[in-house]
This record gives sequence, C-alpha cells and structure tokens, in this order.
Amino acid sequence: MRAVTLMGGRLGRRLLAALPALIGVIVFTFILMRVLPGDPAVFFVTSQSAGPAEIAELRRSLGLDEPMVVQLGYYLRDISQGDLGHSLTTGQPVLADLMERLPASLELTVAALALALGLAIPLGMAAALWPGSVIDHFVRLLCTTGACVPTFVSGLLLIYLFYVVLGIAPDPTGRVDIFAAPPPDITGFLLIDYTLVGEMEGLRSVAAQLALPAFTMALFVLAPLARTTRASMLAVLNCDFVRTARSLGMSNWKVIVVYSLRNALLPVITITGLVFSTMLGANVLVEKVFSWPGVGSYALDALAGSDYAPVQGFVLLMAATFVVVNLMVDLVAGLTDPRMSVE
Repeated sequence: MRAVTLMGGRLGRRLLAALPALIGVIVFTFILMRVLPGDPAVFFVTSQSAGPAEIAELRRSLGLDEPMVVQLGYYLRDISQGDLGHSLTTGQPVLADLMERLPASLELTVAALALALGLAIPLGMAAALWPGSVIDHFVRLLCTTGACVPTFVSGLLLIYLFYVVLGIAPDPTGRVDIFAAPPPDITGFLLIDYTLVGEMEGLRSVAAQLALPAFTMALFVLAPLARTTRASMLAVLNCDFVRTARSLGMSNWKVIVVYSLRNALLPVITITGLVFSTMLGANVLVEKVFSWPGVGSYALDALAGSDYAPVQGFVLLMAATFVVVNLMVDLVAGLTDPRMSVE
C-alpha cells in the first residue's frame, strides 16, 4: 500500500513538473502559427468575387482581428475546457479529427517500434558478443545507412522495389486494400478489429498494407536502438557477476539472456520511450508517402492550408504523448530493475 501511495505521488509530481513545458509548447506553437506567412481567411474564401468585406467578416468570425494576446487567452481558455477548435479543412472539431486518426498513427508507430526492437536487440547483442567482427561491422553499416537515409527516400525505394519491380506488396494507398471491406469500428485499430470479428482475410490484407510503412519507420529508428543495446551489453558482459556466472559453469545461453540481457535492458527501455515519442511525431512524411490517414498527414495538410487549429492540436497531442510515454518508461524501468526506488 505504501509503495502504491509513493508511486502515485511520484506520478503526480511528474505531471505537475511537465505542466510548464506543455504550456510553453502551446504558447510557442500558437505564436509560430501566427507569424508564419499566410492568412486563413484569404485561403478559405473560395468565391472569386469575394472582396475585402467578406475577408474581414471571416477574420472576425475566426477571431483573427483580435490582438495576439487576446487570441492566446481565448485559446488557453478553450483548451482548459477540452476545446481544441474547429478545422477549416474538414469542418469538424479538431479533437474529434485527432481521435479519429490517432489509432492509425498509433498502429503504424507501435508496429514499427516492435519491428525495430525485434531487429535491433538481436543485432546489438550479436555486435556486442563479437566486437570488431564482420557481424559488428555489418550492424554498424546497417545502422548508419538507416539513420542517414531520409524516411521518404527509403519509403519510395521500398515501394519501387516491392510494389513496382517485384509486385509482392499491395498498392500503397492507405490502411485497407481498395477491394477489401473495412471492419466494424470497434477500437479503431484495424488489426484488432479484424481479429475480433474473425475476418482472417481482412487481417492479412491490413498486415500487408502495414508492412512497408512500418519497415520504413523501423529503419529510421534502428540505429539508436541497436547502438544502445550493443553499448549496454558490452558494459554488462564485462561485469564481475557475468564472469562469476561463467566460472560456475552456467550455460552460455543462460548467462547471456537471463543475466546479461536483463541487466542491459534498462538503457534500451529508456531510449525506447524517447524513440516512440519521436516516431509518433516524425511519421508525417511516411504517412504522406503511403497515403496513411494518421494525425501526421492531417497536420501536414492543415499546415499547407494555413489551418491553425489542427496544427496546434497536433503539437499539443505530441507533447502530451511525450509526457505520458516518459511516465510509462519510468514505471517499466522500475519493474525491470528492482534496485530503482519508487521514490
């Protein structure tokens, strides 16, 4: 009971400590959107005969005729009430648009992160077990290539290779094949929804659509995960308890997996939280290349149209996600390493 109380107090303190950062992000994004070139009132006046009077009326209805400080005050008041504004592009509340598109981004990001971890941890372990070998150099080359090539370039290359040349990948036009019926909207995560209704053909179709964009994002974050795993494993393998375990005649598999890997996972878990937050905010180009209907492509379309509210809502969502992910990393790190106190 005392541990639960201490953990709750710690989470509360972390949330309070993150509040000034969230407010700073909100204010900075608000000011940045106002100083960028472009006027939403002018952009969204579709009538060719619209004159200055119509534009001024639209500016007044959007509140753009008020001083920036007054606009900021109204915006902070609306956020405190759960109102992120309305999108001029879709005509819907920004919060509703984000909640509708967030499952697509989360599904892509989680799949890419799982794929990246599934590749990075074995590669990092192999590089640490045979430092300076051909395997080590191959892992370094792969990580460097993945980190240097932009995501939209690697995405286009994968589309050309697997869709155009080999013809084994589906048409990169969204989450569902154009000839497949979408599942009932239960959770918003298509892999889960198809599984719940038992449509295996739809599940295979969604998994095929997800493969290339997930692999593109996994290549982007493979380098930090593999390098962290390698460095952490090298440090643990040189510890006294590993040498003691080997001297006692324990099997090599048990020494590496049970003792070494478990103690080396803490830095990997920490960097995984940062990588996940980065992926969720940086998947804009991947979503655009693969026509993925996530929050990243939604924010990019709004930015191109000088639509303030969706961009501000997207940045706020990413900042809040970063805070939540870091709290979860703290909890998982405490479970992984019992030496970490809840205090």
